[in-house]
Amino acid sequence: MGKFVVTVRKNGEFQFNLKATNGQVILSSEGYNTKAACLNGIESVRKNGPVAERYEIKEAKNGKPFFNLKATNGQVIGSSQMYASERTMKQGIASVMRNAADSPVVEEI
Repeated sequence: MGKFVVTVRKNGEFQFNLKATNGQVILSSEGYNTKAACLNGIESVRKNGPVAERYEIKEAKNGKPFFNLKATNGQVIGSSQMYASERTMKQGIASVMRNAADSPVVEEI
């Protein structure tokens, strides 16, 4: 099982990363002004993560694929790392879909 890890950025904003069972980051959030807003973002990942239609596949300027997970209102909840191939990116989406709903929250604040 994966886990959501909540941290504080150098600028004081809260952020979460969804990590797979192997510890690899599979989804990173934006910065939030409050811990409550960050935890709300995690709940949005839990709700939207299992829904295939919520994933937006993108390509970075360097040609590497990545994805965004979006809420029903179209707002980006989290973004993936850059992947070496479309195949490995799709594995990343599958990992978020598997881990999003049941992963515990760990605070490293």
